[in-house]
Amino acid sequence: MSILEMKVPSPGESITEVEIATWLVKDGDYVEKDQPIAEVDSDKATLELPAEQSGVITLKAEEGDVVQVGQVVCLIDMDAARPEGAAAPAAEAPKQEEAPKAAEPVKQEAPKPAAQPAAAATQTYATGAPSPAAKKILDEKGIEAAQVSGSGRDGRITKTDAELAAVPALGGSPFTATGARSTTTTKLSVLRRKIAQRLVSVKNETAMLTTFNEVDMSEIFRLRKQYKEEFAQKHGVGLGFMSFFTKAVTRALQMYPDVNASIDGDFKINYDFCDISIAVSGPKGLMVPVLRNAENMSFSGIEANIKDLATKVRDGKITVDEMTGGTFTITNGGTFGSMMSTPIINPPQSAILGMHNIIQRPVAVDGQVVIRPMMYVAMSYDHRIIDGKESVGFLVAVKEGIDNPVEVLMGGDERKGLGL
Repeated sequence: MSILEMKVPSPGESITEVEIATWLVKDGDYVEKDQPIAEVDSDKATLELPAEQSGVITLKAEEGDVVQVGQVVCLIDMDAARPEGAAAPAAEAPKQEEAPKAAEPVKQEAPKPAAQPAAAATQTYATGAPSPAAKKILDEKGIEAAQVSGSGRDGRITKTDAELAAVPALGGSPFTATGARSTTTTKLSVLRRKIAQRLVSVKNETAMLTTFNEVDMSEIFRLRKQYKEEFAQKHGVGLGFMSFFTKAVTRALQMYPDVNASIDGDFKINYDFCDISIAVSGPKGLMVPVLRNAENMSFSGIEANIKDLATKVRDGKITVDEMTGGTFTITNGGTFGSMMSTPIINPPQSAILGMHNIIQRPVAVDGQVVIRPMMYVAMSYDHRIIDGKESVGFLVAVKEGIDNPVEVLMGGDERKGLGL
């Protein structure tokens, strides 16, 4: 018998363990080579685990188990014959199993409301003794124990029974007395636990401050309205807000290099490139794929890369390499309706820009009150290596690029700047 031991491959540098998020096959199934058999969560991404050979699989780990890189998680019997019509029984088996499961509860529940349980309940509840906590509540509300139905063992009246009985006695809503009060406990994924650890460490280990400003989106609105269709026809992607903000950020990073730096012990590391992390919300949580050398990208290049990375995040196909690194992060809480926030730095980076929703607000322009589409922007930064002068100057530079994109970001030629 030829048995293949399938071990957890390394998803990337510095990752030592993963969590079995979902088995895509069952114990004893016949699997084909390269067929996805499991989804595993690392602290950076969710990855598929493909079968290395064809055969019958034996699972050696449960869903939710945290396993080390290199650990055996399943066995594949490569000598096992492929069952005839394996696909059809696999699809039909759950239906045959589920039918009696769906029918059994109906048969079991039918006797419960019958006369025998009801009579027994009346007799048991009348003699059921309240717990000390329940007795205290009943005494305070002037309720006789015989009037309360006990749900505890042998008809014992629990504290919850007493509390529910007290609601109608006080003239409360009957819906409150009979409403569901269940709770669900779910283990956090490796990714969510890692995010939590990183966020807490940032708050504890950095001197984080936030500076705010507001930007006028009028010119960007005009450019998008005027060139939206032509831009999409030529480049195959839409002209969104993120390309303007990415352009404004890379310009500001080159003007204020300390913002494009990180701290390592007693040393500061400056980067001569702008790898911009773009926060994207996915099924497994917030991901931050990276635009490499964004300072050299065109508007269409930025939009195309963001679209590609966002699609991979939402489909669970983003790789560790595509999320590793980054010298600065942009996050857009405005897509969810946020008006103002203080974003948390994405370590080991030293700063992050937060975008927010766009509101038509009255503002003073040349001594006149006009209505403009305005957005608040916030930059959180590590005060250990970025001073107030650099942080404020950086955000003002971003504002300049957004308020006047044609002159600042496009060299005065909007068509050429958009690649039209």
